Amino acid sequence: MYGGVGDTISSPADVLIITASKRRIPAHSPVLAAASPVLERLLDQTAKRIDGSGGAISISILGVPHGAVDAFLRFLSSPSRCGMLEAKVEEAAAEMAEHAVHLLVLSHVYQVGWLKRACERALASRLASEAVVDVLVLARRCDAAWLHLRCMKLIAKDFAAVECTEAWRFLQEHDPCLELDILQSLHDAHLVGRQKRRRRKREEQRVYTELSEAMDCLQHICTEGCATGHCPDSATCRGLRQLVNHLALCDRKKRHSCGRCKRLWQLLRLHASICVQPDHCQVPLCSQFKQKMDQRNGKDEEEDEKWRLLVKKVVSARIMSCLAKRKRQEGFQDQEQPWLKYNLLE
Repeated sequence: MYGGVGDTISSPADVLIITASKRRIPAHSPVLAAASPVLERLLDQTAKRIDGSGGAISISILGVPHGAVDAFLRFLSSPSRCGMLEAKVEEAAAEMAEHAVHLLVLSHVYQVGWLKRACERALASRLASEAVVDVLVLARRCDAAWLHLRCMKLIAKDFAAVECTEAWRFLQEHDPCLELDILQSLHDAHLVGRQKRRRRKREEQRVYTELSEAMDCLQHICTEGCATGHCPDSATCRGLRQLVNHLALCDRKKRHSCGRCKRLWQLLRLHASICVQPDHCQVPLCSQFKQKMDQRNGKDEEEDEKWRLLVKKVVSARIMSCLAKRKRQEGFQDQEQPWLKYNLLE
């Protein structure tokens, strides 16, 4: 891809870049045209304007320091524009760190996408509360969406420190619309985060409730045989019976790798963890699991802590489910009482 770059750069420069300090930097038109569509159009327009006059092609890049323009041209002439800039050359990394702000502006104006992304990464790596507002304004003006998102995350994370900076006070005085947009974005992000947390909490509570119902069904299957017609949950009972039948038929050598067997073992262990019967529990392996848990003696504290937390959540869900059922029954009875009283009076 860059086979002809060396030959082009070794040839005499045919373009002069004029900077804000009236200094001139020689460059090569094929390199500039290949790197930037904007520079390509400027070169074509300038070449047509001076066609036949014999004058040299010159392009003015103003509004930024001379060093930033010089670094910009060197980056355009480097094969590292494939995206391998940040870790290849120490000199290039130092120039990027020094001129990242101006290079972001230049890469945006002249539509050099790879350099713009490199500047965004360089600025994001050094984001701090003191300068994040200035970088945010720059990202908005340069349409740097990724950098803008990083700035907003930092502002949301440490808004108290950002609010005390001089840049934020300047923003409040001179650009209240932008201040309102930032505050509205923070508010929306907070609402979205709160909704996600609520959704995640409801989903977790649903899982714990299902495990609690599974424990009731397991107790029901082992004590009553699930033949009385009073299943707590017919679908759950049917699934548990299938797991029990599968365990009885599954090859013993394959049980340690069988997902269905592992699921039933986990349910039996969970039952043993919440079982309050001292002995003679009719659920299989309940006493064995209790004995094994007593013998662990904290050998794997992290796993034990996670398991205790799961047991606590399931017990809590079971208590809440029982309270909810009791409330529903009491409400139903309260609705029935006037009707019964009316019938008795008749």
